[in-house]
Amino acid sequence: MALANGLFLALATGGLVSGILAGFLGIGGGTVLVPLLVALGYTPVQSVATSSLAILITSISGSIQNWRMGYFDLKRVVYLGFPALLTAQLGVYLAARFAPYLLLAAFGGLLLLNVYLVELRKRLTKTNQERTSLTFNPLLSRISTGSAAGILAGLFGVGGGVIMVPLQILLLGETIKVAIQTSLGVIVITAISACIGHALNGHVLFFEGIVLGIGGLLGAQISTRILPKLPDEVISLAFRTMLGVLSLYIFWQAWQSYSSSL
Repeated sequence: MALANGLFLALATGGLVSGILAGFLGIGGGTVLVPLLVALGYTPVQSVATSSLAILITSISGSIQNWRMGYFDLKRVVYLGFPALLTAQLGVYLAARFAPYLLLAAFGGLLLLNVYLVELRKRLTKTNQERTSLTFNPLLSRISTGSAAGILAGLFGVGGGVIMVPLQILLLGETIKVAIQTSLGVIVITAISACIGHALNGHVLFFEGIVLGIGGLLGAQISTRILPKLPDEVISLAFRTMLGVLSLYIFWQAWQSYSSSL
């Protein structure tokens, strides 16, 4: 009984943290959920698949809040969401076929990439957005951005927002706030596609995913109201530090998995 209560508390807390990150940074929260599930003893592919279910619940909550506040642009979401819907299935296909240690190692690499992308996004917001948006073809930019998000969602269970936000700023010239709001809406689409694909393969743990999702739902509601008032530098530093620590843990898990397979 104590073990069950501890597991429930760990899942709910992890979901809450992921939801806060989702609402504030426009990401799905999988950067927290996948390492948490791996730490709790679930296989990498189960962790990725279950994260996609939790992210679906969290992103719906955050998008509804944005819609109520008048910040939800359906046209922008559909433009990015359609290619993401398709490529998410490619990510699902690859996740089911990667060796566990390879999937973990690739996820660890994504976490380190995220550290750079957070800093890149910060620098991009200081550039001339109008000039940047004229540099790239809008149609190709939307297809590229949505496609990259879909693959990441299916393969790593991260929603895809971590790549969508900086790419929207860089390729489409969006402001940081618009990019985050659009990203959260597109994550609903990528998470639906990824979750269905993983569920058909029997990898989604529904109880764990729902508990994580409910925690994320509460976290997203908190972040959309409170966290924007905090200094960006504090949040950015805390987030990058967390990503660095999680990446080291995931690489260690990958090595353990590889060693056991020999």
